[in-house]
Amino acid sequence: MNTASALKHQYQPFQYQDAVAISTSSYLTRASTVSEDTVGDGAMTTTGSPSSISSQSICKWIRTDWKHLGRSKTLDTRDLKISAVTANGQEATFAMGTKHSFKGTPLEITLPFSLSRGQHVIVEVSYETAPTASALQWLTAEQTAGKTHPYLFSQCQANHCRSMVPCQDTPSVKHTYYAQVSVPKELVAVMSAVRDGQEPDPQDSSRIIYRFRQPVPMPSYLIAIVVGALESREIGPRSRVWSEREYVDKAAFEFSETETMLKTAEELAGPYVWGQYDILVLPPSFPYGGMENPCLTFATPTLLAGDRSLSNVIAHEISHSWTGNLVTNKTWEHFWLNEGHTVYLERMIGRSMESEQYRQFKAMGGWKDLQDSVNTFGAKNPLTNLVPNLHEVDPDDAFSSVPYEKGFALLYHLEELMGGPEVFMGFVKSYIQLFAYNSVTTEEWKNYLFTYFKDKVDILNKVDWNAWMHTPGMPPVKPQYDTTLADACIALCKKWVMATEQDLGGFTESDVKTLSSHQLIEFLSLLLQEEPLPLSHVMKMQEAYNLNSIMNSEIRFRWLRLCVRSKWEDAVALALKMATEQGRMKFTRPLFREVYNFEKYREEAVRTFQTHRAAMHPVTSGLTGKDLKVDPSQSTSL
Repeated sequence: MNTASALKHQYQPFQYQDAVAISTSSYLTRASTVSEDTVGDGAMTTTGSPSSISSQSICKWIRTDWKHLGRSKTLDTRDLKISAVTANGQEATFAMGTKHSFKGTPLEITLPFSLSRGQHVIVEVSYETAPTASALQWLTAEQTAGKTHPYLFSQCQANHCRSMVPCQDTPSVKHTYYAQVSVPKELVAVMSAVRDGQEPDPQDSSRIIYRFRQPVPMPSYLIAIVVGALESREIGPRSRVWSEREYVDKAAFEFSETETMLKTAEELAGPYVWGQYDILVLPPSFPYGGMENPCLTFATPTLLAGDRSLSNVIAHEISHSWTGNLVTNKTWEHFWLNEGHTVYLERMIGRSMESEQYRQFKAMGGWKDLQDSVNTFGAKNPLTNLVPNLHEVDPDDAFSSVPYEKGFALLYHLEELMGGPEVFMGFVKSYIQLFAYNSVTTEEWKNYLFTYFKDKVDILNKVDWNAWMHTPGMPPVKPQYDTTLADACIALCKKWVMATEQDLGGFTESDVKTLSSHQLIEFLSLLLQEEPLPLSHVMKMQEAYNLNSIMNSEIRFRWLRLCVRSKWEDAVALALKMATEQGRMKFTRPLFREVYNFEKYREEAVRTFQTHRAAMHPVTSGLTGKDLKVDPSQSTSL
């Protein structure tokens, strides 16, 4: 019997809470969604009615199977217009609590009758979302690649689902759901669920119904819906790529290794339980590199480099199928459990598909990303703790590379202490097996770590856990990574930093001709850690390497930051163009900050942001506004 099986009885199985059901209607969609509890709470069905395109709102009903004793229940909402609540068809009393700045307004429901033990009740809430719902982005036809049809997509992480559906909007609560989505025939709906068929809408011959089922319990932040003029291409036996026609073939090429990544992940972490693994390439305003919505990973078009060099983001999102989606952080203070383990598994996939040197190389880059985050936050900022205190802190404001890379650094350090990658991956797989379908805390993770490695407790006791978990700044231990693939990057960086004006003639295209895309990214990242280069140097770098012609987003992003830091005025317009032609926060926010810090162009940065703000995702808009001091509170995130 393995350790996970032997200890299973020590951990109570997660009791899935009141199942959540949503029903949407808008100018794009008319949907009914059923959520059902896998331990027998019953099933819910919903319907809705259309709203207008001008309102940018969704009319919905939610039905939940309420099994707990007591007559009252509180759900999270934000800017929802609640019109009615019923319980088993009877009118129920409801009231809206005190509005909180980012948590929204609690919906307090009182049943018209008492529940006896074992009795179930179907509670239905009728409501409408606000045009400003932070979970939803509404794109006009002009904002899409095809310029013909409107587009809607959701992004619920971290606490935005409550603006789309009344729910227990916490990662500690999981549910399943079933959905029927009615859309105009020229549009397609996809969700974070397995596709379950389609049929003409019997109520409207101009529409088609798409059905979805998500049988695996998941938290509210993973509910996702997209409606647009989508096409798809098969890229594997259980995978399709979806996007507008303008992106779909490029995406099919870029992500053609998806099945290989899935198989590699299964060998490392165990069976993939979600059935389908599709990828959706969203319009450019999507704020993240990827989002691990079950069965339907969201991806930014900035990954379409043309050479598959940025596909490691897909390896990351695939890894979330185990760490994050299957085993979930119980609160956002434990976010590193999601992201640190996912980065670890992502790099183990890279190790299997490429080499150990590749894994080490990527880890080195991650360490620099962590250093950049700590420098931006401040080394004493408590939000650089691996387990920060988020009391009265919006999780979005705490977002950075810290949970990703500080979390990975801890796991890599433990790997070295416990006996190497194969040994430690055995622990990670066992941890996934034990806590599957559950939400966990750092303390539970640590307790199991000590139990699994019970013969090495003396070594684990020597780890400075307080420094790793609860102390701001960089980790207490810096891993010694293999620099083989980085040596050429380090040497070239040093050459540029040490170069005098007289040395510039010695730089030629041959310097970078043999470097891979990953190495060129590393070279530029190293330069960004140095003092700004003289303007003459970056101008010579452009002349020799023609970096302005490179469309790889990771390379272009670092190159433009380097140029703006060196006060190259010609680069300002290019930096602002990249900051606004896509909305990935990893790129948009630092580029705006770089131009803002170039004092001569500070007003231009603010003016450009204000011009483009309406087309940005609500999260990107809000956080960038804080970065540029346009909005009252200064941002703490990156």
